[in-house]
Amino acid sequence: MKAKSRKQALLDFLAAGQIAGIGEAEWHAAVQALAPISESYLRQLLRETGLPFAQPFAGIRQKSFEQLETDLLDMLAIYATAMRTGDRQRALYCRRQVITAKDRARFIARNPKTAPDKQAQKGEMVQWMLVWLENPEVFPAWVEIRKRLMP
Repeated sequence: MKAKSRKQALLDFLAAGQIAGIGEAEWHAAVQALAPISESYLRQLLRETGLPFAQPFAGIRQKSFEQLETDLLDMLAIYATAMRTGDRQRALYCRRQVITAKDRARFIARNPKTAPDKQAQKGEMVQWMLVWLENPEVFPAWVEIRKRLMP
């Protein structure tokens, strides 16, 4: 008998638990139930379900500047709370999500096979994430000014 695909295993997991949204408990349970699976692939599969998906587990989307801004601001709220309450692990997890997204955007921006307009878009997105990483609290004001200056 053929082994279940990761996608089907996830759908079975969600149906068995009658899961209506992805929060911390659901995220950790899915990671455990589908192990071994990369977080990025699990995140992709979960997004495809259309279920509500909470930060910091939803990661950083980069299909548009609007998505990027929303996710960075949401991540900032989680990060700021973690810093204020001394939850260093959660704060580091938030930073890792932004770093991973930045690295992915940078890879696409530098890929010679990527269309020039997409390279420019991803290069700008890298800048947004670098500002977030360098000083997250400044990001909301910075992004408002930056959006006014964008063509």
